[in-house]
Amino acid sequence: MKVSNRFIILLLLPASALYVTFFLVPTVQALIYSLYDWSGFGAAPQFIGLRNFQELLGDRIFWTSMKNTIGILVIGGIVVFGLAFIMTMMISSGIRGKKFFRAVIFLPNIIAVIALTTLWGYMYTPRTGLIAAVFNAIGLPDVGRFPWMGPDTIFFAMMIAIVWIEVGFYLVLLLAGMDKIPPDFYESAKLDGATDFQQFRFITVPLLSDVISIGMVLWSIHAMKIFEFPFSFTGLEPNPASYTVAVYLYILGFGQRQPIYRLGYATAVGVMLLLVVILIVLVLRRVTRREVYQY
Repeated sequence: MKVSNRFIILLLLPASALYVTFFLVPTVQALIYSLYDWSGFGAAPQFIGLRNFQELLGDRIFWTSMKNTIGILVIGGIVVFGLAFIMTMMISSGIRGKKFFRAVIFLPNIIAVIALTTLWGYMYTPRTGLIAAVFNAIGLPDVGRFPWMGPDTIFFAMMIAIVWIEVGFYLVLLLAGMDKIPPDFYESAKLDGATDFQQFRFITVPLLSDVISIGMVLWSIHAMKIFEFPFSFTGLEPNPASYTVAVYLYILGFGQRQPIYRLGYATAVGVMLLLVVILIVLVLRRVTRREVYQY
């Protein structure tokens, strides 16, 4: 039965209206506000052109936060996908309790962020934390007193926790893609003498190329705008050395204990973040574009 174009447009109207109202309109407003000096309250905004963006170029804290965000994107992404691939190979190799291990690894994704930051804060506590207790038990008390939450190490401690949280989602994503691969491919490869690694390299990875591409895009978007865990993990007065771009944007707009209320400048930070995310997604889509396998 042929469906008329009018009927299709009618079905798309509600979703399109929501998209325009809650994404396109705020995006245009953000672009406009980034050209103003505005606190968000009180006095009317003053038009200053591109001066906010000029200030960003010399803002040391902004570039530190961008470096931290890119670090989470690149280093965290390599570790997350590396662990997800290793776990995918192990779980899909016929191990008993596949559903149990998948559920346990995915569990952090359904726990509230505040609970996770509390857990990791306790684990990192010197002398009395869980990590310190483990090292004390094996006779390494000096290692147990390592200052995980110190200003020079808190970012890497936070990255370990983020990897632990996120790897479960991408594991489930890869496993879902693997479940669609016909088992006949692997049986034929085994008859030809292919090892488990060769099967993974020449069958699993090519047939999961679309899933991997989507996963990389999802990770890039999430990593670039990550806010909840870094903000709650570093406390009410986070060290600027541990800022991500999203945390810095929030602090500029609303402040910490002492309000800042530079909403115009914060919006300029948000616009820069949006442009970087769009650029990264376009590059990833271009790099990961390949022939689609039909099976």
